[in-house]
Amino acid sequence: MSPSVLCVRLDSAGDVLLAGPALRAVAAGSDRVVLLAGPNGAAAGRLLPGVDEVLEWRCPWIDPTPEAVRADDLAHLVDRVRELRVDVALVLTSFHQSPLPTALLLRQAGVPWVGAISEDYPGALLDLRHRLPGCLLDDLPEAERGLSLARAAGFDLPDGDDGRLRLRRPLPPVASLLGGVERHPYVVVHPGTSVPARAWPAHRHREAVQALRAAGWPVVVTGAAAEAGLTASVAADGALDLGGRTSLGELAAVLAAASVVVAGNTGPAHLAAAVGTPVVSLFAPTVPAQRWAPYGVRVALLGDQEAPCAATRATVCPVPGHPCLTNVPAVDVLAAVADLTGGLDEAATDELEVVR
Repeated sequence: MSPSVLCVRLDSAGDVLLAGPALRAVAAGSDRVVLLAGPNGAAAGRLLPGVDEVLEWRCPWIDPTPEAVRADDLAHLVDRVRELRVDVALVLTSFHQSPLPTALLLRQAGVPWVGAISEDYPGALLDLRHRLPGCLLDDLPEAERGLSLARAAGFDLPDGDDGRLRLRRPLPPVASLLGGVERHPYVVVHPGTSVPARAWPAHRHREAVQALRAAGWPVVVTGAAAEAGLTASVAADGALDLGGRTSLGELAAVLAAASVVVAGNTGPAHLAAAVGTPVVSLFAPTVPAQRWAPYGVRVALLGDQEAPCAATRATVCPVPGHPCLTNVPAVDVLAAVADLTGGLDEAATDELEVVR
């Protein structure tokens, strides 16, 4: 009899999307997959193939804006997990996160078998302490890191699954949002990021929109409701502004119909990868691109990857002027879009020379 499995990924939407291959591997060898996700990742979890149920909980040792640790909240989670009656739990974490506090709660909930990647001694908390001798596990792309845990636990992708990111299909209809833009090849520009250190400046995004439109590209600007002011400013020169107007599924559909997505190191870049759209990645080196760049699609990586902020995990840039991204000009984005789409026509090439 196949097991019922609880998979845990408690941080952002991008992190949950990158867990997708591991979750599909688990689903291929189990009767039921429940995903325990944080409030920033639950919506992404509901888009993933193989996930039967999403349980949402704000984790005080993972969430970026944590609430106080409360005994009643922990007890409530333990009760909810106990009611699931799962046979196996896999705790998926990033290299800087410990799975052990979560594993302790799972043990209290009576989960009989728990696996995770852990450098710390787990005692009786883990049945599988996954490490790869002779391999720098934390240097793998995040999607492969999670999949390695699933494989170590005895789950693997089915034949024909190439391990790329993927979403449930069909995606929601978005023609009414795009207003005819989808009848032509278009570029999506997503200017928002979860933390300031990963943001290409707003004025650079606006310059890129101007350059793309001058080169003949229709441009769609996307963002969350909280980013509506930013998207309005970036889209002011004739782009379609969808800031705050899409659900996560609708955003995925908008990205899926695009020729290229221009974005920083943020969830929608991984959402673009999950629908197979190439990404111009304005990537601040605060975390390594080899782990966190969009996975499984063509990527043009822009930004100084050797900048002083490299590997600091800073949320606010520690270097005056944020040079690793501020110094990337709009012309580089235009050239990257041209490269990912197979080149510019003659008029667009003339525009590129003007921008230079």
